[in-house]
Amino acid sequence: MGVGHGHGTTGTGTVGPSSARIRRMLIALGILLAFLALEVAVGLAINSLSLLADAGHMLTDVVGMSMGLVALLLARQGSKAAARTFGWHRAEVLTAMANAVLLLAVAAWVMYEAIGRIGDAPEIPGLPLMLTAAAGLAANLVVMLLLRADAKDSIAVRGAYLEVLADAVGSVGVLIAGAVVLLFNWTYADIVVGVAISLWVVPRALKLAGAALRILTQASPANVDVDVVRADLLALPGVSDVHDLHVWTLTTGMDVATVHLTTEVDGQAVLGAAKAVLDGHGLSHATVQVESGAEGSHCQENLTW
Repeated sequence: MGVGHGHGTTGTGTVGPSSARIRRMLIALGILLAFLALEVAVGLAINSLSLLADAGHMLTDVVGMSMGLVALLLARQGSKAAARTFGWHRAEVLTAMANAVLLLAVAAWVMYEAIGRIGDAPEIPGLPLMLTAAAGLAANLVVMLLLRADAKDSIAVRGAYLEVLADAVGSVGVLIAGAVVLLFNWTYADIVVGVAISLWVVPRALKLAGAALRILTQASPANVDVDVVRADLLALPGVSDVHDLHVWTLTTGMDVATVHLTTEVDGQAVLGAAKAVLDGHGLSHATVQVESGAEGSHCQENLTW
């Protein structure tokens, strides 16, 4: 029996980023750059750890947003070379991992700086702290609105969105610290809020890193039960064996599968039915190889993974 291959089309949102998404990210990047400069300048001027912590997280926003834009633009180019048949889709995932590492690094720096200030908290004016935090919060909210819709479809945008969300929470914390310093002259509020911002960010950074690692290590998608896929394929009329089934995620929204089916009936009929099963599991981009019994046995004998 001959061999048949079937390929579905790429799932929703995987063809490449729209011009509108890129334009929104460019606007968001410009807003973040402006307020990053403001927070750093004021933070250094008044020696505020909480404001510098917030600025540090905003720096990761800027770097992450820049890398995310590059990743999306590369993914948009598609496959241009024989040496890169999947194109640049994985650039998005690498960007998300880099974002997570940056967040963890900033959190570690803030914790280190906070320890050094215990017992020697500097005097910090509350009003400039509050005004700068309020401006930063407004900027973060605008950027979140720009990124919210695209965060569902792109892991690179999702990473940037999570960082901006962390900044928004951080800005609220800095506002509170400024109010405490202004009303009660308790400058340790600045240190406490700086540490709290870092601790709040850590689990979210770890979650983002875990999602990126799952894709990079080619683990099966969390939303796909491979055993159920195998059982559904094996239940098809004429299919006597299912082997070499692999399911992985290329990038956000693009789950991919390959499988070999053994049958003694019409291969084209089995191929069409198998593609329908895989489509039902969200695996519309799949390669199906249909083999006779003898071919299937030989294939399994030579498999090493």
